[in-house]
Amino acid sequence: FKTASSEPQPLSFVYFGDAQNNLKSMWSRAIRGAYGKMPEANFMIHAGDLINRANSDQEWGEWFYAGGWVYGSTPSVATPGNHEYYRDEERTSLLSRHWQPTFTLPENGPEGSQETVYYTDYQDTRIISLNSISLQISPEDSAAQVNWLREVLANNDQKWTVVTMHYPIYSSVRGRDNENLRNALQPIFEEYKVDLVLQGHDHTYGRGTNLPIGSKTKTIGGPIYVVSVSGPKMYDLGLEEWMQRAASNTQLYQLIKIEDNKLKYEAYMVTGELYDAFELKKQANGRNLFADLAPASVEERLEIPELRKKEFTEEDILRYEGRLREYKKRKKKNK
Repeated sequence: FKTASSEPQPLSFVYFGDAQNNLKSMWSRAIRGAYGKMPEANFMIHAGDLINRANSDQEWGEWFYAGGWVYGSTPSVATPGNHEYYRDEERTSLLSRHWQPTFTLPENGPEGSQETVYYTDYQDTRIISLNSISLQISPEDSAAQVNWLREVLANNDQKWTVVTMHYPIYSSVRGRDNENLRNALQPIFEEYKVDLVLQGHDHTYGRGTNLPIGSKTKTIGGPIYVVSVSGPKMYDLGLEEWMQRAASNTQLYQLIKIEDNKLKYEAYMVTGELYDAFELKKQANGRNLFADLAPASVEERLEIPELRKKEFTEEDILRYEGRLREYKKRKKKNK
């Protein structure tokens, strides 16, 4: 391994959504496929729910088995998910006993949030981890994180800014909406021109922005939001208006490369095929020019996962088909 440069340099990293289940048998192909595609990656971002049961020795053991020796040369930048939490006898929500012994993460977050809320600067890119679990359940933690985030962004001298958190600002799955999270964070992300927000939790894939992209200039003033899943547990898609590329029933890993004023994003299926891609070019005013590079030859995977379909009523299926028609209509209109 080698340490980061103190000067701006090109960098690359891998981003994983929830691993969570069948780590040894099925998530292993995600982390190994990602390493095979990008062995020179500077670090890996894990957007929460690395395991299913917070204190399970077996599951953490499988997580380590899946990545094997890769962890020895490629640092992990992890943010906690709800499955990294458990309740004690008093029903208090506590972080996994494995978290801090497993990871050595920056301790520059708010008091009491060390190694879950933090930032690290790497070759002209600021990576920020937010603890969206405590943000949702604790008003005190929420206020502390929001104030901390605003200060970290206001004093940011890096060219690029990437935020990772578990609960998504915009959900990609049916029936979820983290309104409190969105109200607290989205205005700050837009004010300080955050470039990417990398999330998990919804066990589907969604990529898009809540801000309009002009048909000619393709300029955006806020983040690209991504929700992804790298493990085999799958939900059905919400197909909401913010989504510009979606997938269900698909294990994915994402490769991000940053060099000077250009950020290149690619999402791969565990079979090795490119599924989604886009490019951001940073302008002098801090806004980004967006180019959608999703492969036209790869159709979107939008079917309801079989296990979910068994739980659906006929009415559920009709509602999904309605959402799917509206989604395809929007996509056609925005081409």
